[in-house]
Amino acid sequence: MASPPRHLLPLLLLLALLGTSSADPAVYDRPVIGIVTHPGDGAAGRIDNGTSTSYIGASYVKFVEAGGARVIPLIYNEPDERLLEKLSLVNGVLFTGGSVKRVPFPLFAQCLGFELVSMIVSKDNNILESFHASDQASTLQFPNYSSLQGSVFERFHPDLIQKLSTSCLVMQNHKYGISPKRMRENDALSSFFKILTTSPDENGEVYISTVEAQKYPITCTQWHPEKAIFEWGKPMIPHSEDAVQVTQNFANYFISQARKSPNRPPADKVLDNLIYNYSPTFSGKTSKSFELVYLFS
Repeated sequence: MASPPRHLLPLLLLLALLGTSSADPAVYDRPVIGIVTHPGDGAAGRIDNGTSTSYIGASYVKFVEAGGARVIPLIYNEPDERLLEKLSLVNGVLFTGGSVKRVPFPLFAQCLGFELVSMIVSKDNNILESFHASDQASTLQFPNYSSLQGSVFERFHPDLIQKLSTSCLVMQNHKYGISPKRMRENDALSSFFKILTTSPDENGEVYISTVEAQKYPITCTQWHPEKAIFEWGKPMIPHSEDAVQVTQNFANYFISQARKSPNRPPADKVLDNLIYNYSPTFSGKTSKSFELVYLFS
C-alpha cells in the first residue's frame, strides 16, 4: 500500500461521530453504512491523489451486505456539507484498505483506514513504521484473552480463536503499521486503543493487527476480513471454511453495532444515496486487488 493520503475526511468523520447525542435503546433492523472512497482508479490498481476519480472495492460493499446492511458511498472529495448530509443518513462508517460517548455509532477501519485513524489519534503523520506484509496470509496472536470480552472476537467460537492463532486464516497486504512498542510509548494511542491481536510480518517483525477503542465503538484491523469471501486475485488470500467464518463473524459484529444506532434516516433520502445508484466495474482482469470496483468522478 502507498503512504496514506492526508485528506481531511477522516477528521471530519471523527468529529461528526464525537458530536452525536443521546441513544435510542430500540434495535434498528434497516442499518445503513457509509463507506469512504479512496483516491484513484481501483480498476487499474492505481491510487493517485492527483485525480478527481475515487473508488470503493465492491468486496467492501458485499462485506457490509453480508452482515445485513446497505451502503452509502462517502466520496472523499465531495463538499463538506454534502458529506455531512450523507453522514446524517448512516448508522456506522467503514474506512477501507470516532466516536460516541453515549450513542452507538460504530467505526470500522481496516489497513489504510487503521493507518489514517492512528495518524489522527496520535496527531503524528510519521507514526507509522515499515513492515513486510504484502500479499501475506497470517495468523492472529492474542496477547491477552481477557481483553476479548465485549470485542468483535467475543462471539467467535473458542475453536475458531484457537485456529486463528495457529493457522493463516487472514489476509495481510500492507507495508506500514505500528508495533506494540510504539503504541505503548505513544500516550495518545495507548490511552485510546487496547490491543486485541498482533501478527508477524515476513521477517518475523511483530505489528498490531487488531485494536479496539477503550471508550468508543471503534474497531481497527491491519488485515482484510472482506477478502476471504469476495476477492480472488491474489493467491495468498485464504478461502477455507474457517477463513470464511472469520469474515462472516466480523461482518455480523460490525452491523450488530450499527443496529444500535438511534439514527432513523428518511427512506427516500437513503434510496437516493445508496450505492445501488452506481454500477460496479469488473476489474479482475487488470487488478489483483479487486474483482469489482465502484468508480466515482
